[in-house]
Formats: sequence, C-alpha cells, structure tokens
Amino acid sequence: MSKKKLIAGNWKMNGSLEANDALVRALAAGTKDVACDVVVCVPAPYLAQVQMLKSGSRLELGAQDVSVHSNGAYTGEVSAAMLREFGVRYAIVGHSERRQYHGETDALVAEKARTALAHGVTPIVCVGETLAEREAGQTGEVVKRQMAAVIHVNGHCISEIVVAYEPVWAIGTGQTASPEQAQQVHALLRQQLAAATAHAERVHLLYGGSMNAANAASLLAQPDIDGGLVGGASLKAPDFLQIIAAASASAPAAGRTN
Repeated sequence: MSKKKLIAGNWKMNGSLEANDALVRALAAGTKDVACDVVVCVPAPYLAQVQMLKSGSRLELGAQDVSVHSNGAYTGEVSAAMLREFGVRYAIVGHSERRQYHGETDALVAEKARTALAHGVTPIVCVGETLAEREAGQTGEVVKRQMAAVIHVNGHCISEIVVAYEPVWAIGTGQTASPEQAQQVHALLRQQLAAATAHAERVHLLYGGSMNAANAASLLAQPDIDGGLVGGASLKAPDFLQIIAAASASAPAAGRTN
C-alpha cells in the first residue's frame, strides 16, 4: 500500500485572531475532499483558537516547537503534554531558525523529538545545510550528521517521525532547490533511515525550502519527496490550497497507508 502525501504549513511568528479565522475557515472548506494529509503549525497562543476553528475538518494541528522538559521552572517553555491537551498531533523540532537564533544543537533536537514521541506528538525533524556548506560540498555530511543524532536517541521508534529537508539558503529567500537537488538529499536521508529501521518507507520526507504554488507539483513528483513543509505560502489560502491540490494529484509516496 502507499501512504498519502503530507503538507504542513508553518505560520512562523505570523497571525492574528481575525486573520487566523479567515485562513482556517478557507482551508477547512477547501480540504474536504483532498487525498493528502494537511497540518497547520501555528504560534502557541493561537492553538486554542485554531483547535476550535478546525473542528470537523480534515486539518490537523501542529506546534512550531516543543520543550525538552516535561514541566517545572522553565519560563516561556511549552511542554508536549500541554500541546496534547490542545489536540496537537505534530510539532516542528530543530527548524533552522531555532538552530540559528536560539542555539539549538543536534543533541537538543534529538531529545525534543524523543519528548514529543513519548507524549504522542509526531515530531517534524528539520535538517538542512547553509549556502556556505552547500558551496563547500558538505550538504550530505551536514544532513547526515543532523539526522544521525536523532536516530541515535530515537532508534527504536525512528519510523514514527517526520523529516523535513530545508536547505537554509532556500528558506524565505525565494530560492528553491531544484527537484533534482532536493531528490538527491531526500534519497540520501531515506538510505540513512533504511540503515536504522526496516520501516524507512513509512517516514514522510518533506521538502521545506520555499515550496510554493508554482513549484510544488515538480517537487512532489520526485520519488522520495513525500510532502512539504510550507512557510510563506501557507499564510495565503489560495496558494496553500494549490499546493495541497498538487499533493493530492501527485503519485502516492512509497510505503504504507497512514
């Protein structure tokens, strides 16, 4: 059997009560009959609002981060158990912006993934290289190192995660890895996962570098690209719905049905 494509929207630090209401209602109405899974990863203050707005729809709720701690004196942190209370199914961990601006290490990202899994939240683990690393020919080395840390900590349940390849040089820049460049890295990640689990095909590998309505179909047609982690385009209902339509129309990814 084949698994559905997965399209996840990352709102980043954007949104308002009014804008969220219009966006989620439009997405709920436009995804009633889609053949892929759709997630919206929203800022923590809006989880309750979006949980209510998406009720009865095909949309799943995601968070943009999760604390490695269960509870305690960690001001500003949000635990996986708290996220679960709001119906959160997914949480982004290790986004390049968290790594760059908040100093998150490979080891911390791996622990966040483990914490999420322990509470029934699927981590969307982000990996990717900077422009300098790509130009130095280090893309494979970097993404394999980042992925290895997650495999080391979560080995027995690594097939339960989602991985998002996000070339840092293509995030929010309008630049995009070519379908062939993206596929090359996705294939490398699949091979690495296959060495760690017999169920590597279950893992959704998402492309996360400026996927938009214009390039989604060509990216999603690649054999190891199982969906997308979408930034700016996920804030515009027509654009996001077009990406979702492309995922629904593309050939199913290899693996099992979710």
